Amino acid sequence: MKSALIDQAPTYPNSWHNLPMGDVLRQLIETSMAESSRKYFGYHLLRLGNLSSAIELADCPIKHKINLTNKNCSYTSVMGKTDSLPFAENSIDVCLLINELDFAKDPHQVLREVTRCIIPNGHLVLVGFNPWSLCGLFKYLPFNRHNALHQARFFSLARTKDWLQLLGFEVTTERRRVFSELFLGRRLGPDSGWLQWCERYLGWLSAIYIIEARKREIPLSLIKPKWKTKPNFAAVGVTSATWRSGAMQVSQPWQTKSK
Repeated sequence: MKSALIDQAPTYPNSWHNLPMGDVLRQLIETSMAESSRKYFGYHLLRLGNLSSAIELADCPIKHKINLTNKNCSYTSVMGKTDSLPFAENSIDVCLLINELDFAKDPHQVLREVTRCIIPNGHLVLVGFNPWSLCGLFKYLPFNRHNALHQARFFSLARTKDWLQLLGFEVTTERRRVFSELFLGRRLGPDSGWLQWCERYLGWLSAIYIIEARKREIPLSLIKPKWKTKPNFAAVGVTSATWRSGAMQVSQPWQTKSK
């Protein structure tokens, strides 16, 4: 397995138009997230990167949406880097990470920064390209070299879930979407029999996967012991008291009486 950290960052797509069938992918992700986005509550929703910033969640009740990009765009709210987020710790309720790890130089650092900013029990939505799909196979074939997918990292679903679990995330939902001819730019309609058959029987060959996870933190509280400490045993003299004619006479049992 190759290291996640590389020396040079891949060429980052400026918009969904730089990806084959980009608009179709964007609409598919929005449709897949429409139902779950209604359950997101809080004050701040963060969309990291150019691809995430273009995702519209019309049914999400969170009104304050922040778009962070590395260059000034029409939808930019904050300019910055995903591996060094300019946000306070535990300040973000929901974070979208759409194909951001596939074009990151150090995906571990990106996830660490996201973990730092998300509040406990906050939501993370992550989308990635599947290396076991036909799209992942075509990436290594020597044709169509201008395609932006040649620059993508293609981390597997199992590897990404392992990273999230190590950072304290609980994966609540995972979805697989099949676009077997994504690299070639051939569109498959939603009613295509081949597409429906692949989604039912060949989900592990899907071109993209969608992960929804929650940040879990177990609070540390002091548990007081139920037992009480006992003093160390020490032998002491035992005395007995008797009353005689209104006066108390003290005798020590270990002393022998004289005959």
